[in-house]
Amino acid sequence: MYIGLDLGTSGLKAVLIDDAQAILAEATAPLQVARLAQGWSEQAPSSWLDAADAVMQSLAAQVSLGAVRGIGLSGHMHGATLLDSSDEVLRPCILWNDTRSAVEAAELDADPKFRALTGNIVFAGFTAPKLAWVAKHEPAIFARVARVLLPKDYLRLWLTGEAVAEMSDAAGTSWLDVGKRDWSDDLLAATGMTRAQMPRLVEGSKVSGHIRDALASRWGLPKGVVVAGGGGDNAASAVGVGVVKAGDAFVSLGTSGVLFAASDAYNPDAASAVHTFCHALPDTWHQMGVILAAADALNWFARVADKPAATLTADLGALQAPGKPLFLPYLGGERTPHNDAAIRGAFLHLDHATDSAAMARAVLEGVTHAIRDCHDALTSTGTRITRLIAVGGGSKSDYWVQAIATSLDLPIALPVAGDFGGAFGAARLGLMAATGAGAEVATAPKIARMIEPDTKLTAAFSQAHARYRASYTALKGLS
Repeated sequence: MYIGLDLGTSGLKAVLIDDAQAILAEATAPLQVARLAQGWSEQAPSSWLDAADAVMQSLAAQVSLGAVRGIGLSGHMHGATLLDSSDEVLRPCILWNDTRSAVEAAELDADPKFRALTGNIVFAGFTAPKLAWVAKHEPAIFARVARVLLPKDYLRLWLTGEAVAEMSDAAGTSWLDVGKRDWSDDLLAATGMTRAQMPRLVEGSKVSGHIRDALASRWGLPKGVVVAGGGGDNAASAVGVGVVKAGDAFVSLGTSGVLFAASDAYNPDAASAVHTFCHALPDTWHQMGVILAAADALNWFARVADKPAATLTADLGALQAPGKPLFLPYLGGERTPHNDAAIRGAFLHLDHATDSAAMARAVLEGVTHAIRDCHDALTSTGTRITRLIAVGGGSKSDYWVQAIATSLDLPIALPVAGDFGGAFGAARLGLMAATGAGAEVATAPKIARMIEPDTKLTAAFSQAHARYRASYTALKGLS
C-alpha cells in the first residue's frame, strides 16, 4: 500500500492506494490562511503538522497501515518556510498567492540571468522575491535564516528528519537552473542566499528519506517506509492523471485555471509568461499556462447573482456562439500571458437585453478565452498537445468544456468519476520510490466520454477571442 499527502492551501488531503492503485481510504483536514494586510497570505507551518497527524490517524482508523511501503508528498508551491539553525520556524510561511514582494520580483526579473537560468519570469508569488522582501523589511529574521523549505518539504523534514526538495517544486523558487536541474549559486547570491541554506535535491519519483520510527509507531506503519521526493501540486496532479509524456496535457478548471503540458525537453519562453518547470519525473519538464480565476470567477458571479454556480451552468442548454457581452476574468490580476498583478476584471458591452444567463455565459466564455491565451502561449514555444484531459470542479459543466474544446479546436477527454488529483499522484510517486517503477505506472484514467469541438462555432469563438484580447489592451489603459 502507498499513501499520498497533498498539502493544499485550504486543507491537507491523504489517500491510501493498494498495489493495483485502487483507493482504499482517504481523509482531509482543514487549514486556515491569515491575511494580515492587503495582498498578504500566510500560514502557520505547525498547522500542517497537526493536519498531517490528523489525516494519518484517520487513515489508520479506516484501514490497517501495516502494509504501507511508500509515501509521496504534494503541495502548494512557492511558499517561503524560514527556519533557524535549530530548524525552528522563524515566521509564518509566506504563501504562493502573497503579492507583497511585487517590487522585489520586478527588481530580480530585471536581472537577465534570472530568466536565462530559470526559464521563467520572476513572479511576485515565487520564493526568491519573498526572501528579498524579508531581507528588506524583516532584516533581523533574515539574518537568522539557516534554511528555506517549500511547504511540503517542511512536512518532509518532520516526517523524516531530512531537508530535501524535488525538482518540480524547486523550479518555482527562481533559484533553480531548470535546464540543469540544480540550484544556481549565482541566483542564490543575487538574493543574499547560499547553497548551504537550500535543501538537498532529488527527483520526485526517488527516495528522499524514511519515516521516523516514532511516527511509524504512532500511525501503525512498518519501520523504514520510504518517502518519495513527490511533486509540486500541478506536477503531482499530472502524475495522477497520467500526463507524463510529450503531447499529453490537462486543463484544470479549479479555483484557478491551468493548462499543463508535459515535455521531454527544456524549451522555455519566459516572455510569454508560460511557466517552464521540471516535471516530477526524471528527464521530463512541463509547461504551464496559469490564469488566476477560473471556477473562482464563476463562483464570484454566482454570489453576485445569488444563484448556485451549478444552477447557472445547468440552465445554459446547448453551446452557443459567444454573445455580445464580454467578461475579462482578471479579478485578482493575471499570469499567463500578461504577468499583470494590477489588472482587474470587467464586464463589457452590456445592454438592456443582457440577463443573468447571458452574463453567466460571458463568464464561462471569458475564462475560455483566457485558457485560449494559455494555449496560444504554450504552442508558440513549440509545445504540442495531442491528448487533453479536463479535471477540476468546472469540468462538470459540459457547456464549459465544449466551449474550451471549440475554442482550442481540440477534443477533450472527461475521465470516469474519481480522485486523480495531487494526493493520488503523490501516492503514485510513493509507489515508484518504494518499488523502483517508472512512469509506466502513471497511466491515464479510464475515459467516460469525449467532448468534441463544435466546428460550426470555431470561427465565432476565434473572433470573440480576438475581441477579448483587444479589450485587455483597452482595460490596461484604464488600470
